[in-house]
Amino acid sequence: MSGKAKVFDLSAMAARLHEERNRNVFYAAEIFKARIIELGPGGEMPLCQMESHVIFVVLHGEATVKVDDGDFAVDQGKCLITPPASISMRSAAGVRMLGIQIQGLSS
Repeated sequence: MSGKAKVFDLSAMAARLHEERNRNVFYAAEIFKARIIELGPGGEMPLCQMESHVIFVVLHGEATVKVDDGDFAVDQGKCLITPPASISMRSAAGVRMLGIQIQGLSS
């Protein structure tokens, strides 16, 4: 996808389980890709080794994101930006967020 601007309705997008996370990517370009991430109450995303920077924007709900050895609490309206790192997350009440993975950048 490139060349034309497009509006995306993030609230209407379906989100699949972590095992099918690549199907949650709704936009991919050479330098970044964007996906919807959703965890139900008590949900967890297992540890992933990210080789690039990641931006998480919470659309609703709350989660704790573990970045290497640090825990970050994020909720609606908050944004977490990480360098390349080991990342996992969990949510007691459920969360829906936008995840943007920046390709080709190093810290």
